[in-house]
Amino acid sequence: MGAQIRVYRQKIASTSSMRKIFKAMELIAASRIGKARSRVSASLPYANAITRAVTAVASQADVEHPLTTEPANVRRAAVLVMTSDRGLAGSYSASVLKQAEHLVELLRGDGKEVKTYLVGRKAQAYFDFRSREYARVWTGNTDSPQFETARELREILLEDFANDYEQGGVDEIHVVYTQFKSLVTQEPTVIRLLPLEVVEGETETPTDELLPLYEFEPSPEEVLDALLPRYIDSRLFNAQLQAAASELAARQRAMKAAGDNAGELIKKYTRLRNNARQAEITQELSEIVAGADALND
Repeated sequence: MGAQIRVYRQKIASTSSMRKIFKAMELIAASRIGKARSRVSASLPYANAITRAVTAVASQADVEHPLTTEPANVRRAAVLVMTSDRGLAGSYSASVLKQAEHLVELLRGDGKEVKTYLVGRKAQAYFDFRSREYARVWTGNTDSPQFETARELREILLEDFANDYEQGGVDEIHVVYTQFKSLVTQEPTVIRLLPLEVVEGETETPTDELLPLYEFEPSPEEVLDALLPRYIDSRLFNAQLQAAASELAARQRAMKAAGDNAGELIKKYTRLRNNARQAEITQELSEIVAGADALND
């Protein structure tokens, strides 16, 4: 009985320590989620404005531009997968990777080769464990994105998009990330970044509103050359910010659930320890009574 009581005490102590860690991580995520949401909101006005400008140029100007022209034959597609650097965030990274796997299956089903780019150590570990190839990986700041990372992503992706197929180039680019909708809801999302699909999903502008008319100097092609890299920067950075907010929200929920489960385990082990101690006391009393009866006899 004594050994059993010691085991329960050790389990209670270790579970209590884990609950403290879970609580600390929950508080850290809760303190950072507000800043992450503010960064998402702050990035929207610029993203919406440049989206409308690119939409106006692409829809009203009769121009041929490599970034807006559908290729006749898509032979290779690039897929950028955004996950987290750290775990303890529930199914956050697993959901993104599942969505990426589904996209890769669809692309290969259409006869396209897939070239993968990764953001986050979870995606890197997933591909390394399965011995799958990937072109490039970025790690280190998934929960606090920097604009320089988005710019580097854009430079690499545009370089591959501009190269020929024989030189390892790609014909289209897809991005898989988690869209932040609320503290409770985060949805894995796929967008096709290039060839350009101008989508104003973040705006509340009516779809039937007329786009502004522009005069282009010196030419529409040069305007697109200047606008599209900035547009891609804003889309990639906004995707990173939404992924970071989703990661923190998922971690907060996961740590709260883990802390609650740890509390339930502590209650269970405490009850079992008390039962074992009561049984030990009862056994000792029985032995004392039996010994007293034997002496009297």
